[in-house]
Amino acid sequence: MPAQSGKKKSSNFIVQGGILAAAGIVTRIIGMIYRIPVTNIIGDKGNGYYSSAYYVYNIMLLISSYSLPLAVSKVVSARLSKNQYKNAVRYFKGGLIFALISGGIVCSAVLLFADQFAAFLKEPLSAIALRIFAPTLLVVAIMGVFRGYFQGMGTMVPTAVSQIIEQIINAIISIIAAKSLFDYGKKAAALLRNDNLSYAYGAAGSTLGTSVGAFVALLFLVILFFLISGRLRRRMDEDETKFTEGYGDVLRVILMTVFPVILSTAIYNINDILDNYIFNSIMTAKGLGAEKTAIWGIYTGKSKLLLNVPIALSNSISASTVPALASCIASDNIRGARKRVSAAMRFTMILSFPCAVGLFILADPVISILFRGEPGQASDLLRAGALMVIFYSVSTLSNGMLQGIGRMKVPVINSVISLTIHVILLVILMNRFDLGIYAVVISSIVFAACMCVLNGLGLKVAMNYRQELYTTFAVPAMASGIMGIVIFLITLFMKDMNQTATVLVSFFVGGIIYCLLILKLKGVREAELYDLPMGGKIVRIAKKINLM
Repeated sequence: MPAQSGKKKSSNFIVQGGILAAAGIVTRIIGMIYRIPVTNIIGDKGNGYYSSAYYVYNIMLLISSYSLPLAVSKVVSARLSKNQYKNAVRYFKGGLIFALISGGIVCSAVLLFADQFAAFLKEPLSAIALRIFAPTLLVVAIMGVFRGYFQGMGTMVPTAVSQIIEQIINAIISIIAAKSLFDYGKKAAALLRNDNLSYAYGAAGSTLGTSVGAFVALLFLVILFFLISGRLRRRMDEDETKFTEGYGDVLRVILMTVFPVILSTAIYNINDILDNYIFNSIMTAKGLGAEKTAIWGIYTGKSKLLLNVPIALSNSISASTVPALASCIASDNIRGARKRVSAAMRFTMILSFPCAVGLFILADPVISILFRGEPGQASDLLRAGALMVIFYSVSTLSNGMLQGIGRMKVPVINSVISLTIHVILLVILMNRFDLGIYAVVISSIVFAACMCVLNGLGLKVAMNYRQELYTTFAVPAMASGIMGIVIFLITLFMKDMNQTATVLVSFFVGGIIYCLLILKLKGVREAELYDLPMGGKIVRIAKKINLM
């Protein structure tokens, strides 16, 4: 019976991870799709202003609430594994108090000091967009607690659905507001004789969707919480836990759980804002004005936008891994924790390798299809950054794993070391070798690679865990390499044909070949396939054609 229960939990972990990963794919695709018309409306300069505002917003989000879903899910999952329903609810309420305080403080700070933040990044006009971002910080903080509570209960569905709702509303409002405020900015630009105002107002319009989308998603989660509140009360009535944790202890535990995660995540993500600052400072010193804003807009609004789609998968898998690992550690199930780490890493690599290879080979047609003008620098940056998909996926996932097993300080130390190397390398590449925006790409890859190595050592020390190499890395790499050769031949054969058709055929044929190779090379076990949708049918077909 225990073995069956363990198998059921493992299956649920994979299913829940799949749900969140699927939602991550959908939201990233929606995010990519809506940014295309927005980019075509506000241009590369507008994207440059938007990116500067977004980096400040993102850092403030990290400080106030980014870690709340992870932290709340971890502490709630640990209590529910011991049937402590009253204490789990207390942590939910404590999380809300924490969110109101932290979200309120950072929201006020951004509203008051938007001009100073924008001036620091050498992009004063980005302050307009930054002020519109401000209220979102409070909304997202509260929403993070609800998402974390549901994840701690073992279900990723509310988080997944709310993410999709949030992104759909975000897309609709962003496009409408970007066009409206861009047109308004043209009038302001004519009056004030500053052509850049239209791009700045357009960027501000594209941020409005973020605020409205977050509010609607929060409303959905609040309604869902009240729908299940009756069942929660019944569980609390049946709870025979003798020790009920006080709110002082609850807030202390949340703060102790949140702070290291905030620190490690902030350091891990602060490289974006440092990149923006260093790039703008050096390029300004070299005599570039609005041109540098357009270059940064090409990188963030086109190339990095596409690279972030597959990286989102590792974020989703990481979010589903943390409560599962916390539950294993709380019950001293080290063997189960190792299995979850192994499975999460393998599935992440199975998804990341083909995405990296596909983006590298199809960079030109993909950029041409999605954005106006010649692919040029955008496709070059996309190819140069393809390795980011693999390294960032591994480093993000391993960060979550270390946090899930309670080694909070390890990602912080690793992030500081990697960030130091990253900044030194970026300055050298820009000043000494004059690589410009490509220096940002190279140093970002090195940062993520350092995190992968250091986090891997951290997991080995903490759990006596060593990642299996052949199935996890070699099989996806070989399958992706063969897939890449086929896709390259397809692009040569169809070079005079429609680019959309080329990409679709490459995606379809390449996807089939990759899946067949993964099965043939035993990259996925038969038992794991049964946990996937239509897994039984996949196994039967694979056996019929001698792939398993």
